[in-house]
Amino acid sequence: MILISHRGNIYGPNKKLENKISYLNEALILGFDVEVDVWSLKGSLYLGHDQPQHKVNKEFLQNKKVWCHAKNLDALTALKKIKSHFFWHEKDQYTITSKGFIWTYPGKKFSKESIVVLPEIFSKKKNLIAEAFVLITFLIIEVLND
Repeated sequence: MILISHRGNIYGPNKKLENKISYLNEALILGFDVEVDVWSLKGSLYLGHDQPQHKVNKEFLQNKKVWCHAKNLDALTALKKIKSHFFWHEKDQYTITSKGFIWTYPGKKFSKESIVVLPEIFSKKKNLIAEAFVLITFLIIEVLND
């Protein structure tokens, strides 16, 4: 089981801190993987959900515990070039990450080989740890305590 922190959140959503390097590092230090939103603008890489906000270096994005959600085509191309772990999706029910994982859109049917996104919002099942390969959540501590 892999637990991925959604944008650095582990105790619940915190929009002011999401995708900030210091916040992401807190989750990484605790041993969790992190999902980040990546933009490319004028040759530089940035983190941010709805827009590029926080400049980031390629070494951070190449960390094997960082899962990069490309937010624009230039980011997708740049992430491929630097060999980070990346994916692209909008409202696709399923997509494959660059390392072959099945990324499942929130609320969609999943298998034991799926990455289940935000189950605390979209799933009525309680013990997802036994039913999924990877969980991406902003409530890691709550998931672990269930």
